[in-house]
Amino acid sequence: METKTSNRAAYVAVISMGFVSTLGDIVYESGRGIAPDYLRFLGASAFIVGAASGVGEFIGYVMRLLSGSLADKTRAYWLFIFLGYGLILSIPLIGFTTSIEIVVALTLLERLGKALRAPSRDTVISIVSKGIGSGKAFGLHEVIDQLGAVVGPLMVGALMLYTANNYSITYKTLLLPFALMLLLLVYTYRRIGKRVEAESAEIHAEGAGLDRSFWLYSVSIMLNTVGLMPVALILFKASTLLQPTGQQWIVPALYVVVQVVDAPMAYISGILFDRIGVKILAVPFIISILPAFLTSYGGFNEIILACIFFGLVLGMQESIYRAAISNLVPINRRGTAYGLFNTMLGSGTLISGMIFGFFLDKGLPPAALFGYALLIQACALLALVSDRRLFFGHVKHKV
Repeated sequence: METKTSNRAAYVAVISMGFVSTLGDIVYESGRGIAPDYLRFLGASAFIVGAASGVGEFIGYVMRLLSGSLADKTRAYWLFIFLGYGLILSIPLIGFTTSIEIVVALTLLERLGKALRAPSRDTVISIVSKGIGSGKAFGLHEVIDQLGAVVGPLMVGALMLYTANNYSITYKTLLLPFALMLLLLVYTYRRIGKRVEAESAEIHAEGAGLDRSFWLYSVSIMLNTVGLMPVALILFKASTLLQPTGQQWIVPALYVVVQVVDAPMAYISGILFDRIGVKILAVPFIISILPAFLTSYGGFNEIILACIFFGLVLGMQESIYRAAISNLVPINRRGTAYGLFNTMLGSGTLISGMIFGFFLDKGLPPAALFGYALLIQACALLALVSDRRLFFGHVKHKV
């Protein structure tokens, strides 16, 4: 009876955190989706838009190193979560300005908020998931989280259509889901905050550091990302193919396909991870070879398949890639571990974008892209299997 009650509490905690993320996604994914168009409307150059995007992603990943480490040292996980989600307010505030500089600054501020909250949020999920499995917990969180990633851009598109492209009203409307997000975050803290603080404090002094398994795992994930063509380049190729037809509206629809595939895959792979462990990572590593080949191969049908396969890998990235950290690292080091892990993931994405972008610009044949992806994914798998305890053993939660 006690186990059932504990499991029910864990599900409630994960679902609550999931809906907090959903409401946050509705705000910031919506705002980020129309920010380039709004900046263009205000007169910003393509260089400014591209630079702002690149700097934002850099801040969003690199600052996780600092925030994760500070969260571990202070055990103030909830402080970083509240600060991080609070900074999402910067997106609705864009509706109150027509200054390019302020719009860029507010966009960067939201990325800083992402860096502050992500390691602490993942640490909290890893703590409350005890009893139901970290894979299932992160998978369930990702399924719920993706609702916002789909609903948000669709809602903003409808608002832009209804208001005849009134950016100010569209941004200001995002204040409503932001307020709901804060209310739900307060409710979630009241339900599970003290429990998380008590559990982290109880074992905080007992955990070890980051061992060989963690570093090999992180290197393998970074290599996997380096060998995976980013979705932005898949959509870029789609835009190139569709430009002569004037059907550019299909491009964002393809991104929705990625999100729709992502959600169920996150949950299914999470359940499988809890049963068979890190061995399941061989699946996304193999699948990661296909988007580059299909995108460079040519036709629109291949682009659709590339989006589907990318969505499958993304779903596993957002669930089992994160879940494995909670099995490898003790609670007292998880904030730091998630910060390091996400930084390596972001670095891999940056390298991947540059390499595959160069390949596409040079018009290299599909065989070259396939060969490169195959080589990198083989190295990723080799790094993973080089630690037999990591790959062949089912490492249990460290506490």
